[in-house]
Amino acid sequence: MPCGNFDNRRRNDENAVQAGTRNMGEQPLSNRADVTMMALTMEQRAKLGMELGTARQEHADLDAAIHALTSASATDRMLIQRLKKRKLALKDRIVALEALVLPDIIA
Repeated sequence: MPCGNFDNRRRNDENAVQAGTRNMGEQPLSNRADVTMMALTMEQRAKLGMELGTARQEHADLDAAIHALTSASATDRMLIQRLKKRKLALKDRIVALEALVLPDIIA
């Protein structure tokens, strides 16, 4: 994949994170007065890191569930498609969270 497409997708993911809601009923990041996207506090980084870890674990769990369902003889194709769609959405969220939490180092 060309770098330009990745950069555009990353910006789109960051925008989605700013507009999206947080887990456990919290307010969206963009609506919170104490958060600026330029500088996150250690507490905010920790919360995003926890959300990132949770998303990674759920992504791995979905991958295992999809693999188990596809290897079974009687499969529900709609269920598998729903799980794959959820897994893809989680992957997008993981990429967006990584962009916020991990520093952007140009090497």
